[in-house]
Amino acid sequence: MKRVNTSDLVPGMVTAEDVYNFNNQLILPRGIILTDSTITKLAFYSVLTLYVEDQLVVQSTQTDDYTTSYTDRLKRSPEFTRFRTEFENDVDSFRGAMNDVVEKGSPLDVNKLMNHTLNILDLAATTPNVFDMLHCMREYDDETYVHSMNVALICNIFARWLRMSEEEIVKATTSGLLHDIGKTKIPDSILKKPDKLTKQEFNIIKRHPQEGYRLLLDSKLDEDVLNAVLMHHERCDGSGYPFGLMANQIGTYAKMVAIADVYDATTSARVYRGPLCPFSAISIFEDEGLQKYDPRFVMTFLENVVNTYLLNNVRLTNGTVGTVVFIHKDKLSSPTIRTAGGFVDLSTQSNLQIEALI
Repeated sequence: MKRVNTSDLVPGMVTAEDVYNFNNQLILPRGIILTDSTITKLAFYSVLTLYVEDQLVVQSTQTDDYTTSYTDRLKRSPEFTRFRTEFENDVDSFRGAMNDVVEKGSPLDVNKLMNHTLNILDLAATTPNVFDMLHCMREYDDETYVHSMNVALICNIFARWLRMSEEEIVKATTSGLLHDIGKTKIPDSILKKPDKLTKQEFNIIKRHPQEGYRLLLDSKLDEDVLNAVLMHHERCDGSGYPFGLMANQIGTYAKMVAIADVYDATTSARVYRGPLCPFSAISIFEDEGLQKYDPRFVMTFLENVVNTYLLNNVRLTNGTVGTVVFIHKDKLSSPTIRTAGGFVDLSTQSNLQIEALI
């Protein structure tokens, strides 16, 4: 057996150990053949490495072909070319500005950063395009700054779904942009460690919300934004960190960032495929995450995300191709699909799921 980074896992690998999270909760048992869904589950629980068997179970490569085709079509569009150029420029500006704050003690010009960030949204004609374009930007290695830009844009869209005012939308977007800035104070030897983190090292990483809060305390940011930076890893059931706060103690924007943060992480691209099908991330929220998040916020988010894929062509795990024609409110990840052979209601078939957008 061998130890592998979660980011390097591919479908067909077999777990060589029981996998637990840092609360000693069993996530996956030994001997499981990994799939897109189980790899996403590991990322959902922040498992960085695990032991797998030396032998790979050979699986069909059809999924990769379809997923690559879907991604390639978008990447060839002129809209994506413009989006990528603006995105890369803004990430560079964000990185430079934050390095000046961290290393030189320079004042943070939040308005300038926000103007650049909001410009990206003007380049996409519709909300679904923004989500698809963000998925295609996940090939970049700069986890802190690219991830933060993604979360900022997702929070901007999320705030509009919640019918927030323009002032509130700016707060939500700023919260997403700055939520992980405390990671700039965590040693690279820990953030980029290829092996499994010790409990002590993980505790150091768990300090990044407080580090970010301290870093921004003198920046004259709105208190709601500062609280979002401090509380974005808190969970409504008290299972989060750094303080183990309950629902009524967690700020509105922190609750929003928490959802956008997890969605971005669980739909990140992998080296062996393009962006993971969003229905997998939605399924994880439904099965394991709803109690952790504010119900109004998480259901608004999931319902709107899934509705962006209504009438999208998909392929099911049995190879059937069809079109999403109806979303079930009580099982958002399992819509009704129109196929050549009739309608398939995934909410009534637990052994059948969507595996790819095509």
